[in-house]
Amino acid sequence: MQSFQYSRRSVIHSLVGGSLMLPGIISELLAADTKPDDGDPLAPKPPHFVPRAKRVIFLNMSGGVSHVDSFDYKPKLIADHNKPFRVPEKMLAAFAPNNRVVEKFFKKPQWEFKQRGKSGLWISELFPQVAECADDLCLIRSMRNDHPDHFQATLGMHTGSVTFARPSIGAWVSHGLGTVNRNLPSFIVLAPQLPYAGGQVWASDFLPGCHQGTLVSPGQEPIANIKRRQPATELQEMELGLTQAFNRKHLAQRPGDAELTARIKSFETAFGMQAEAPEAFDLSKESDATLKLYGLPRGGTRGFAWQCLVARRLAERGVRFIELIDTGASNNWDSHGDMNQHGPLAKNVDQPIAGLLRDLKSRGMLAETLVVWTTEFGRTPFNTGKDAKGREHHAEAFTSWMAGGGVKGGMSYGESDDYGCAVTSNEVHIHDFHATILHLLGLDHEKLTYRHAGRDYRLTDVSGSVVRKIIA
Repeated sequence: MQSFQYSRRSVIHSLVGGSLMLPGIISELLAADTKPDDGDPLAPKPPHFVPRAKRVIFLNMSGGVSHVDSFDYKPKLIADHNKPFRVPEKMLAAFAPNNRVVEKFFKKPQWEFKQRGKSGLWISELFPQVAECADDLCLIRSMRNDHPDHFQATLGMHTGSVTFARPSIGAWVSHGLGTVNRNLPSFIVLAPQLPYAGGQVWASDFLPGCHQGTLVSPGQEPIANIKRRQPATELQEMELGLTQAFNRKHLAQRPGDAELTARIKSFETAFGMQAEAPEAFDLSKESDATLKLYGLPRGGTRGFAWQCLVARRLAERGVRFIELIDTGASNNWDSHGDMNQHGPLAKNVDQPIAGLLRDLKSRGMLAETLVVWTTEFGRTPFNTGKDAKGREHHAEAFTSWMAGGGVKGGMSYGESDDYGCAVTSNEVHIHDFHATILHLLGLDHEKLTYRHAGRDYRLTDVSGSVVRKIIA
């Protein structure tokens, strides 16, 4: 029996071949089928305008870091501790259905705030070493997300959508700029565990699959099977060359198959990674002073210190977007029962982050590296009972920060009210946040689009504004 194989393109032509609407239907439906298969989707692309940053290191704290215990100083919250507060209906959504009593009570921060650096930024003792880098930080104290639950808020912070699967910001950056090092992925995620929303955090969704993030897990073998099984390089190249010849022939018979194209590209990248990735993850040549800066014992292969040092090494080697996730979907910053849980989590990341900022600065890299620190939302400045130990989810106002990469240091932008409950000036929605990151990379968020299912999609959907006042 003869076997027939059809591409999407040929099926569309067949279905509407006898219709008077053929030209319009073909134009609309096949627009979504227009993929850069004829070229190289990872080839370096020029930015829309001169960029301030060449790369991003995105530090994601999973679970919801309390802004009022870290970067958003509220003296009145201290003064009015245990006083009653009538919670707006919208904020009650963060509480369990059986705990939506309107009257709550203010809860003061558990860590002391001090003014830091020449800039005098107020930062708490929760992050004492990051606080020493205050003059390099741009605190955004007016962040807002669209959902108070972890899964949706994490999606929003990474993809701009809290409801639908969309490409992550790292995939968009890879799509917009390509890569300057074909031996390493353009988008790498360093994470010890799966975060909320799982792999969607680094997925490419409808973008070509080559733009999705490559997951690297701290440990003795960060990337599985990276060591070549064939010791002779020449023989391996011959074997892969033959395999690729068959792959290309297979692809030629299936035009428009984006998944197949991405798989073939992944084989090519994997071969290059065998040559360069082992060296990138080998910290043995780092000096004792550098290891001490990050707080990493010699030979250590786990912890946020390892992640931060590896991030610097990947940045040096041309990786466009490097995301670091400190924990996962459990044992994280989600301190409902006791805010003291924030203590050890902060200790895990504080010195490594400060070390990363200092190391990048000393090497002259911070000016061209945008370091972003964020969490999916903050935590409530109030709780159900007096002297409550924990805090609930709070997406209406929280703090993120940026450093380097064309951002003004030693400043804060935006404000929340006297208690940290709601944004009162210069709100930065997640779309604004993303638009600003793209802008610093030389990308216009309104022009960075991709045709899919008959419409042009972008990271910022149909909104978002660049926060120009924080740009140096």
